[in-house]
Amino acid sequence: MPNSWSSSRLDLLISLDAAGGRRSGLESALRAAIRQGRLPAGTLLPSTRGLAQELGLSRGTVSAAYAQLVEEGHLATRPGAGTKVAEAPQRAQAPASCPAPAPTTPRHDLRPGLPDVSAFPTRAWLAATRRVLNHARPEVFGAGDPQGRIELRNALADYLGRTRGVITTPDRIVVTSGYYQGLGLLSGVLSASGTHTAAVEDPGHNLFREVVQRAGLTTLPLPVDAHGACADVLTPGTGAVFLTPSHQYPTGVPLHPSRRRTLCAWACSTGGLIVEDDYDGEYRYDRQPVGALQGIAPDQVVYCGTASKTLGPALRLAWMVLPHHLVQPVMRAKQQADLYTETLGQLVLADLITTHAYDRHVRAARLRYRRRRELLLDRVAARPGLTAHGVPAGLHTLVTLPSDGPTEDQLLARCAHHGLALRGLTELHHDPADRPQGLLIGFAAPSERAYPAALDALFAALGRAQV
Repeated sequence: MPNSWSSSRLDLLISLDAAGGRRSGLESALRAAIRQGRLPAGTLLPSTRGLAQELGLSRGTVSAAYAQLVEEGHLATRPGAGTKVAEAPQRAQAPASCPAPAPTTPRHDLRPGLPDVSAFPTRAWLAATRRVLNHARPEVFGAGDPQGRIELRNALADYLGRTRGVITTPDRIVVTSGYYQGLGLLSGVLSASGTHTAAVEDPGHNLFREVVQRAGLTTLPLPVDAHGACADVLTPGTGAVFLTPSHQYPTGVPLHPSRRRTLCAWACSTGGLIVEDDYDGEYRYDRQPVGALQGIAPDQVVYCGTASKTLGPALRLAWMVLPHHLVQPVMRAKQQADLYTETLGQLVLADLITTHAYDRHVRAARLRYRRRRELLLDRVAARPGLTAHGVPAGLHTLVTLPSDGPTEDQLLARCAHHGLALRGLTELHHDPADRPQGLLIGFAAPSERAYPAALDALFAALGRAQV
């Protein structure tokens, strides 16, 4: 007979088979729960009185069952401490299929695009959370708005205009659960509306290129040189262009002003759409960040931003500033995907922005990352054959390799062997064959204390690979 107890510190469904007696049935049920891991070591069990009441048994029956399991080593009891599941590492576990091996955490994480999450503004986030909860109306805990909380959209409209030159109003902003989701929603809307071909930077982020392709769009490689994406290769049938104009991923160059004008003129004359991924636009170290492309042609550009690079990817908060005609289609797609983005995080971020705690955090991060980039470039300059690329910006540096040295694959394998995680260049091309080889070295993810050791490990591994 199925039973459960709830008056103790936990709820657990057990099934008592009383065919061999109630005590025997209870012992068997508890043994099974322990062996299957449903009652892990250290779990405090209900008192004999409480469990007897819940299961409709006599207290003596429960006491006898507990005593038997203590004798067997399944349970442990101490006066005043109650009865717990015993620590027994040698206890045989129930047979189970072999799980897939868990991903190995690298000793030194130098992957591109990751911020230093150890510097997350915990104190400011907690203070903002308290303010939000202290003033929250009951509706905050109900169903959310597919477009995003108006508080966050108001804050973003002001912040993006002030810091990135974005021209928008709150009604043109849609909040998403990360840029990845936003890109998928937008690509699906474009495909459904008749767009068949989209130009994407080459090299560019292969994961995001695959998102565009899965939506049904054919991707046209858009070559990148020292001035950014080459707009003159666009074909008449191209309906959209996906760009990282402020800090091209992965080369690190900004889109040249003449090409900005050319692309905007193309969009205005053809009705095409430019999708601007401003993934790390806050981080420019030699001067003010380059303003968003959207500010030049707000009716032809979709501006995409995210909190992943400023606060952390785990927040799953991003936003799109859309031309008016795309707001409703994207919002409907968002509603069909997951109804709405988590509400409390939106309200806390809105509070951080409006109180300028967000600005203070970004400025502090900008100083840290600038120092780290300079340390990295000093080490690269001292190593013959390695060449760093890109303007002083972002969270990573592209380093290309000499043609007569170890290959990219060899260096990546050597780095992985020594606990280093970073990324290669060739996989980011549409056609990796005969492409320049290089390493994308992130300088933001390690903590302040860990970063020097990460650099030492990196260049030690590169040095051994060149011997």
